Amino acid sequence: MQPRTPRQPARDQAVRHRVDEDAGLGPELAAVVAGARRRAVRDGDRQVDTAHLLHSLLEADPDVRAAVGGPAQIARLLGYLVQRSIGYGLRWQGSVEDSGSVPVVTSAEGFSPLAAGALEHACARARGRGGPPRGADLLAAVVSDPGARAVEVLGAAGIEAGRVSARIGRRVEGRAAGGEEPR
Repeated sequence: MQPRTPRQPARDQAVRHRVDEDAGLGPELAAVVAGARRRAVRDGDRQVDTAHLLHSLLEADPDVRAAVGGPAQIARLLGYLVQRSIGYGLRWQGSVEDSGSVPVVTSAEGFSPLAAGALEHACARARGRGGPPRGADLLAAVVSDPGARAVEVLGAAGIEAGRVSARIGRRVEGRAAGGEEPR
């Protein structure tokens, strides 16, 4: 039986990782994007979408998990994300994620327009702060479009994207004030 995930030479993976870092993502988000790419390939999807990015963020970043909710909400959300390859997300296969509410971005090969736009938004948000992009920057961008697949999955898990955005804002303000981050 052949594995579902095609093997990629280590050299190709290293080149992709370096390209992501060179694109301004930094090592933290480059790892998240690499995880999302692997997940898209494993799921048989043509493009990385916002749900792939959300899943990878949840696995990689404790700040993102804290912004999304408590352990029960995270477990429910991860359950939906894991199921996407076996049923929940099959209706998305073969289609491009695009809500029509943001301009189409064509510079990020292999990403849905919304996912590419979210990556650009995360980098712009980080530039405004004067630091490298973090998981919270990408999460804020992913949940900002109500037509994103990530927002649909959050809703199915009973998590409101608006509340996630508010938590991200409070966490960033807490960091900027130099105090303890609110939960």
